[in-house]
Amino acid sequence: MGFFDRFRSRADEAPLPGLAALLEARGLPAAVPGLAPLFPAFDAHRRVEEREAWADAVADVHRQGLPIPEPWIDAQDHLLPELVPTWQAEREGRWSRNFIDGLSQRIRVGDVVMPAAWLKLWDQSADDVLDLALEHLRRRSEGAFVRLPSGIYRGPWRDGADAARLLLPELWHGLFKDQHPFLAIPAADTLLAAPQILLPKLMEEVGRSIQADGPALQLAVLERIEDKLVTARLQDPHPMSAPQRELKHMDLLEALRTQEKDLDPGLGRPAPVLMVKTAQGKPLIMATWAAGAPVLLPEADLIAFADQEGAPLGIFWRQSLPRINELRGEGVAIWGPRRVRYEGFPTAEQLARLEQFATAEQMKALQAQPGAQPGARPAAPKAAAPAGTPFRAQEAAPLPRHLRGAGLGVQDKE
Repeated sequence: MGFFDRFRSRADEAPLPGLAALLEARGLPAAVPGLAPLFPAFDAHRRVEEREAWADAVADVHRQGLPIPEPWIDAQDHLLPELVPTWQAEREGRWSRNFIDGLSQRIRVGDVVMPAAWLKLWDQSADDVLDLALEHLRRRSEGAFVRLPSGIYRGPWRDGADAARLLLPELWHGLFKDQHPFLAIPAADTLLAAPQILLPKLMEEVGRSIQADGPALQLAVLERIEDKLVTARLQDPHPMSAPQRELKHMDLLEALRTQEKDLDPGLGRPAPVLMVKTAQGKPLIMATWAAGAPVLLPEADLIAFADQEGAPLGIFWRQSLPRINELRGEGVAIWGPRRVRYEGFPTAEQLARLEQFATAEQMKALQAQPGAQPGARPAAPKAAAPAGTPFRAQEAAPLPRHLRGAGLGVQDKE
């Protein structure tokens, strides 16, 4: 048998499925808006499973109510990275990748956050697209940090992508040589940096951003430990440990309050949450559990119990809740911070088993304080001095002598 005879003897290959048939099988019209420019990308796939995966990506985009992207040759010029809280990335369900604990990196294509399905439509890997987005941001990152009157430094760009520049360590890694650096990204258009000696000033600047309009990104400050960036872990008796915990709690409160919008009302009532402080200034998250309906309880520090009329019954440490073994909680399927659903309500005898934080009378007095209602916007955190006295704002400290002339930026003249 000759060479060509072997080809003629093969069974005819099954024809590749067309896009119209694949879309119809997925309940989509053949003329999906914006899809025509991507037809060449579909036709380039010569395997059945590749074409099916491509059609699945179209269906995924359509299901999310997102637009079909431009062809890759056009879209690649509009890529930029961004940082968002991890809970926000989970909630919105676009492509994301963990950056550090509590923060995730994503990719914007113009005004749209890129979904994972677009990668399939472009036939591009996430690593390649992210690298290109970072390169675009790198090209837009000329300029030196600006020194504010307080002595801390701010990124000069203010273009809505300042926080994302944490993904470019070459921009901030060399700041404050021989000093322990701290950074903050309270908003997407703000990148702040300070040496350890000016950490109180950095937190004051973050505190001012709390009162500004617009969404917060992350209030808790970050620190560079060797070559790694992490959320600052300031431990007692560090004078700024309480303010850092307070900023972390504010980030958690924002996640919990947003999470309430997505909880199934049929499961029960989300426990209202707020932040309280001990006499020593230690901030704590408190959730209120009222009788009369199932409750969806977050992992707060404290639980304030109230009867069906709202009368206070006392505040107790949540960690002692397992002492009431008659109450069994069930985890709620939800993005972000964990919540547990409880159907029953503790009796007076069961409450007596818990470790008490405040009596019913003290709880009533706490509820009467201004700003003690759930949803109230917290004030900027203030540090406690080592002796426990209230922190008072100090005059702007001059730049330490060993940092002067270090080429960190230009003095802010404003």
